[in-house]
Amino acid sequence: MKIIVTPTSLPEVKLIEPKVFGDARGFFFESFNAREFAEGVGEQVDFVQDNHSLSTQNVLRGLHYQVERPQGKLVRVVAGEVFDVAVDIRASSPNFGKWTGVRLSAENKRQLWIPAGFAHGFLVLSERAEFLYKTTDYWLPEYERCLVWNDAQVGIEWPIDGEPVLAAKDAAGKTLAEAEHYA
Repeated sequence: MKIIVTPTSLPEVKLIEPKVFGDARGFFFESFNAREFAEGVGEQVDFVQDNHSLSTQNVLRGLHYQVERPQGKLVRVVAGEVFDVAVDIRASSPNFGKWTGVRLSAENKRQLWIPAGFAHGFLVLSERAEFLYKTTDYWLPEYERCLVWNDAQVGIEWPIDGEPVLAAKDAAGKTLAEAEHYA
């Protein structure tokens, strides 16, 4: 079954498209295969936690990261559609402060690999969306940080008219200039 792995505008962040087998009964695909994933993204990772969220239209979650024990994330949507974003917050990176965004949906079955060193968030485009992601380390709230969604220095072009629906911690996120970064 080979997956198709395509680097985004941030080369370490990869768009993953599974081989989908469909017929009159429905469809089948492998949502994760460790060997193919390692070959496709060029690194072996161990996932330790799976997360599942349900959000309504215009909810924006993120941009989250952990300053200690950073998480790599493999994300996908199983119902609805989101605009998924990664921001490079590695101070030593030539892409520091740059972002990439892709549409992930139940229909396109795409996944996004966001390695450690990036802030991550998504905006729900459909009426509702169910979002699944695997992480390479556990969620540790004492290390969680949030980059504010509308930082002018980063300049993410969110596909939304008006203001998103935010959690208090996301509304209180820091700008790139104020935020803690990775080395």
